[in-house]
Amino acid sequence: MAQAPLLQLSDVSLTFGGEPVFSDLSLNVQPGDRVALVGRNGSGKSTLLKVMAGLVEPDTGTRVVPAGTSVGYMEQEPDLSGYDTLGEFAAANLGPAEMYKVEAAGEGLGFDPDRPVSTASGGERRRAALARLMAEDPEVMLLDEPTNHLDITAIGWLEEQLKQTRKAFVLISHDRRFLENLTRATLWIDRGAVRRREHGFAGFEDWRDKVWQEEDEARHKLDRKIKAEAKWAVEGISARRTRNQGRLRALKALREERAGQIRRQGTAAMELSSGTQSGKKVIEAEHLAKAFDDKRIVTDFSITVQRGDRVAFVGPNGTGKTTLINMLTGQTDPDSGQVKLGTNLEIAVFDQSRARLDGDMSLWESLTGDKEMRVSGKADQVLVRGEPRHVVGYLKDFLFDERQARAPVRSLSGGEKARLLLAKIMAHESNLLVLDEPTNDLDVETLDLLQDLLGDYAGTVLLVSHDRDFLDRVATTTVAMEGDGRAVVYAGGWSDYRAQRAERLGEPETGKPGKEGRSSGGAAKGGAAKPKSDQGKMSFKEKHRLEELPKEIERLEAEIAKLEELLADPELFTREPVKFQKATEALTARHEKLSDSEEEWLALAEKAETAEG
Repeated sequence: MAQAPLLQLSDVSLTFGGEPVFSDLSLNVQPGDRVALVGRNGSGKSTLLKVMAGLVEPDTGTRVVPAGTSVGYMEQEPDLSGYDTLGEFAAANLGPAEMYKVEAAGEGLGFDPDRPVSTASGGERRRAALARLMAEDPEVMLLDEPTNHLDITAIGWLEEQLKQTRKAFVLISHDRRFLENLTRATLWIDRGAVRRREHGFAGFEDWRDKVWQEEDEARHKLDRKIKAEAKWAVEGISARRTRNQGRLRALKALREERAGQIRRQGTAAMELSSGTQSGKKVIEAEHLAKAFDDKRIVTDFSITVQRGDRVAFVGPNGTGKTTLINMLTGQTDPDSGQVKLGTNLEIAVFDQSRARLDGDMSLWESLTGDKEMRVSGKADQVLVRGEPRHVVGYLKDFLFDERQARAPVRSLSGGEKARLLLAKIMAHESNLLVLDEPTNDLDVETLDLLQDLLGDYAGTVLLVSHDRDFLDRVATTTVAMEGDGRAVVYAGGWSDYRAQRAERLGEPETGKPGKEGRSSGGAAKGGAAKPKSDQGKMSFKEKHRLEELPKEIERLEAEIAKLEELLADPELFTREPVKFQKATEALTARHEKLSDSEEEWLALAEKAETAEG
């Protein structure tokens, strides 16, 4: 006998600011469900989770939770007002004898229950909210970006707890590895519609791409049908049109259907320029030591960073990853040892606190108020890699619309703030990128694009991240902050580091063994190991380009046909010689572009077949 759902939404619709978030949505959460809720930034994931939690009332439809079923919700920005300490908030719904649950969660997540709420950081508040949910252990857990502000150790603890639970949960996260390891079903919210697939996140991207391909093919067929029917309507004689009013009404319906189709959100038009090439040796650090009071950050740490290296810094929160990077870039002085910076360095910094963003400024002011981006005498333009751009046009490159340009930065979601900060950074040329938790809040598509940009970037990258999948895809060297002043340099990304560490310490191997990790006392001379070959795989940009090229080829063919029709006029040259010349030049240029596009499509199609084979 089928079990009754723990939570049910039926025919739910919700509109914000005149725009539908979702329409006629129905879904169930069954006992034992482990569901990934995915979608683009701004697609309504957090709003849907709040509807499921009963915190947002839909315009239409019903939410049903059986009597006695508890639903717990962990939001991104919890309200701790009215509580003195983090532990008091986390234990608010527990009995005195259950405080041990909060203490256990606090130990696993790395927060102090005695910390006053007034002095707690945003990350500590989120960890307290997560501890509260885990301690209450409801029948349905709704988790909105639970891994944000968690270090890798805490993520591992949370992952293990969720693996062991028999309770149902719905999970929003940007962390691929976390989703792949935990989920058994996927809810995909896309342009107001929610699709469910009874498989975990691991196969989501292939499923999404297949859905989009089928959608593109259906749209193409619809466009061709409209074109054919429109031609009939124009060319048909009057009497025939009179007898076929039904066919004309059908054509009108086709056009309305096409107009009603909502276009997918594109990918951000991000671009990284490395500008002036730095010297071959970017950073050389020898025998660094640093401590704050009795806390040792590093002891006798040495490393050489070469141009083009991607160096990741990993370890629990509070071990000094950011401090070490600041020492390596000359922002903080070591207690002992020395750092030599290479020549021609142009440094760009992405900080996890988003300190470069003023919440009271509008997006427009945030860009035009940057003295390095300001264009003298032009209030509506910004300087982007040396070229003036209109503010709104540049914001659109990062998926902001014109209405958001005058909105305050504080109104943005976490993912939108990350994109705005990337817009400020990418406006300048740099050859040394410092990225402190860049993956927080970014959707899968933007993460893919950022990964590809870093892969093509000619400069050097210093990276702090707790996203294991992102580290494996990007890092060529990993510096593990192991506490008590130990910082160990390993070749490769996260999985390589784990395998080498297990080998070094004589532990059971967790992956394929790599080269021996180098202790903090030995310099990583010669720079980072080269990344593993990724040949044969299609990058996100290549997949996107393969999808776009047929439309580009079709457009070029249409333009060529129009130009050839124009030039077919034998009197054009004598009547309008300038127009004839321009049309001839345009025709030549489009033929060349068409040839290039067709060759590019053939090459990408062949690569796609190889990857699939």
